[in-house]
Amino acid sequence: MATLDQKSPNVLLQSLCCRITGKSEAEVAHQFQYAVRVIGSNYAPTIERDEFLVSEKIKKELLKQRREADAALFSELHRKLQTQGVLKHRWSVLYLLLSLSEDPRKPSSRVGNYGALFAQALPRDAHSTPFYCTRPQSLALGYAERSTGLSASVGTSGISSLGVYTLNGPTPTQPPQSAAAQPLGSRLAWALPLSSSPSSALAPPTARPPLGPPVPATRVIRPRRDGDAAGEVSEAALVRDILYVFQGIDGKFIKMNAQDNCYKIDSKVVLCKSLRDTSSRLAELGWLHNKVRKYTDARSLDRAFGLVGQSFCASLHQELKEYYRLLSVLHSQLQVEDDQGVNMCTESSLTLRRLLVWMYDPKVRLKTLAALVDYCQGRKGGELASAVHAYGKTGDPQMRALVQHILSLVSHPILNFLYRWIYDGELEDTYHEFFVASDPNVKTDRLWHDKYSLRKSMIPSFITMDQARKVLLIGKSINFLHQVCHDRTPPGKITAASKSADTPKDAAELLSDLEGAFQEKIDAAYFDTSKYLLDVLNRNYLLLEHLQAMRRYLLLGQGDFIRHLMDLLKPELARPATTLYQHNLTGILETAVRATNAQYDNAEILKRLDVRLLEVSPGDTGWDVFSLDYHVDGPIATVFTRECMGHYLRVFNFLWRAKRMEYTLTDIWKGQMCNAKLLKTMPELSGVLHQCHILASEMVHFIHQMQYYITFEVLECSWDELWNKVQQAQDLDHIIAAHDVFLDTIISRCLLDNNSRSLLNQLRAIFDQIIEFQSAQDSLYRSALEELTLRLQYEEKKQQREEEGQWGVTAEQEAEEKRRVQEFQETIPKMRSQLRILTHFYQSIVQQFLVLLMTSSDESLRFLSFRLDFNEHYRAREPRLRASLGATRGRRMSNI
Repeated sequence: MATLDQKSPNVLLQSLCCRITGKSEAEVAHQFQYAVRVIGSNYAPTIERDEFLVSEKIKKELLKQRREADAALFSELHRKLQTQGVLKHRWSVLYLLLSLSEDPRKPSSRVGNYGALFAQALPRDAHSTPFYCTRPQSLALGYAERSTGLSASVGTSGISSLGVYTLNGPTPTQPPQSAAAQPLGSRLAWALPLSSSPSSALAPPTARPPLGPPVPATRVIRPRRDGDAAGEVSEAALVRDILYVFQGIDGKFIKMNAQDNCYKIDSKVVLCKSLRDTSSRLAELGWLHNKVRKYTDARSLDRAFGLVGQSFCASLHQELKEYYRLLSVLHSQLQVEDDQGVNMCTESSLTLRRLLVWMYDPKVRLKTLAALVDYCQGRKGGELASAVHAYGKTGDPQMRALVQHILSLVSHPILNFLYRWIYDGELEDTYHEFFVASDPNVKTDRLWHDKYSLRKSMIPSFITMDQARKVLLIGKSINFLHQVCHDRTPPGKITAASKSADTPKDAAELLSDLEGAFQEKIDAAYFDTSKYLLDVLNRNYLLLEHLQAMRRYLLLGQGDFIRHLMDLLKPELARPATTLYQHNLTGILETAVRATNAQYDNAEILKRLDVRLLEVSPGDTGWDVFSLDYHVDGPIATVFTRECMGHYLRVFNFLWRAKRMEYTLTDIWKGQMCNAKLLKTMPELSGVLHQCHILASEMVHFIHQMQYYITFEVLECSWDELWNKVQQAQDLDHIIAAHDVFLDTIISRCLLDNNSRSLLNQLRAIFDQIIEFQSAQDSLYRSALEELTLRLQYEEKKQQREEEGQWGVTAEQEAEEKRRVQEFQETIPKMRSQLRILTHFYQSIVQQFLVLLMTSSDESLRFLSFRLDFNEHYRAREPRLRASLGATRGRRMSNI
């Protein structure tokens, strides 16, 4: 003890023990040893805190135990752990698992006794020491089997990620057994030369005590060589070549064959078949690597490839980076073996077969990446994401996990596009990758219908068509509010923005729950935005009130207004169309509004009601060109488009014409009732008048049934269905769709569509016959009333002369009267024949109309034919009606 430095740590520690216990040095020997053990304990690992290094050590230990399957499973589980981010200190957990896996019965390789106390003071980049025999970390070299054969000074690999120490810390060489039996002072002297005598570290090896057991004489270490004297290539040389091929670099013996597009071994190389086959299988990784690398190099600088494509390239780069890390470890291992002169015949050396096992998982991953690259050629945006998603539908868990990881990176830009669109209404899609497209040439009035649309090819396969439509509708609603409704409410107050996909991890979480969290985000934004838009349209722009106004005015639902308007317009509309002036008709319209319940409507609605004159054709009267009009603009023009207003105009003209027929027949009936008693004194007209009454009754029955069909079965039923749909509508598209269905229904059932053109022509012919009948009856009554007036005047004059005591009439006057009566009676057969022709023509048109109704595919039109001919009056006259009725009954029986 006296020979030691008095200020050395062990002397000071022994003095401290004596002072605390108050005993002599001999008596505190036990406490001193315990104190040295405590201070010398090294609880912290002396290795680099590298997670990759620890995981590789675990895999090596498993491979050493011939547990290749467990090593592959560990690699996959570790990769999943890295992607989840649940643990913050993964390195510590892995190191703990590695430490727990060590066999407690195995001799400890940690620093014993007092060495650890001074081991921490050594520089971590020291290459050799008198007491520590260390080596770089490697994949296959087991320390317990090889440490005794290593020299005291070794080289390092130069790979930055690999430490100089083993995972269990520096391994000291134990002192000789004779030293262990020496007293405490001698043992301390053995342990302290490094710190107490700096010069001793520089002493030649011969001046130091022997370190560790001697190297066995049977262990022969010789350097690698590329071939023997016979020219055969060694396995070591092939391994070195293969490692270059893995990176797409031609080796000395294995080169890329451009013609066959594969790596081939030089035909001049002498090699056994097994090594040649194994090398060819391993060289496939180089071809796969080149395929993936070529794709990424070509696309990485292509800006037109878009954000999704760049994310795909980034994911491929990430996988290649992991692949390169593995290759760096293999190169390090090879360098260690070269530096130490390890022969390939040793048990733990890097061989082709070991490479084949270790590179199995990387090869599977590279194959998956290469297949993805092939499948994704020419795709971009959402189409690219769909291609990646399709590859995830596999039963291989490793391949599925790889594709899911790539998909999370690829879908990240798409989800960012989506969130910007549904929460802000912004579409920043420079490279047309998103499935929502915008047309900048569309004007504001067509924003809802034409500006935004779906690119179906860009809809990712993990997003359903229903979800895509909702996404389109949400952003479209926000832009419609801002640009058309001029609503300045911030989008954040319309719907609460949830967390966006800020990172690929967030994207992965959403992709894992597409029917849950993702669907909830879409639904919440959809309901909030659509509800707010409908509230704005109904509250600020009176959408529902305008819809009801269309029903009241353009579809003739306001009965008192329409009737009074007809009464006021009758003198004007009876004139030729060329003599009408719109301002005169507008004044009449305003008079009708003020005189009926229409005056109580909202002023916003009444100011939109106007008169419109259609294009004039030769011979047209005012009835043919008159029409009501309703001006629409702003947001409501989105629902009542130009096409819709055109449909309303067609329906109004049809209803106005039918209403005119009803109005005309009312005048005909009034004329018959008023003149019936007057013309009783003219018995010669009884037959003609009876014929007029019968024809008028037929026409009244026809028009009443048509009016009932149009008013109740078509308009009221369709309107009730429309109103129910509008009340239940969740978005503006539902209202537009319901309104379009309503218009299409009344267009088809009012015989205004192309399929009903023949029916409409027959119906118009019937209407023309009613107008002609009115003219004929008016002419008949005019002639009859003139004749009646003359007869009454003759009788009155005759009676007056008799009262004066004169002859009632002279012979000449009587002869003149008889001649005039005779002329009138001669016109009666002409009137009768004219009415007979009119009746026959009318009935033939009605019969043709009924035949067309009976053969119609629309059930409501077939039922209309039964009501029009309820007593089978026309069926008895028309054989085709009997045939059609039989065919219809046959179809009904077959359906039953």
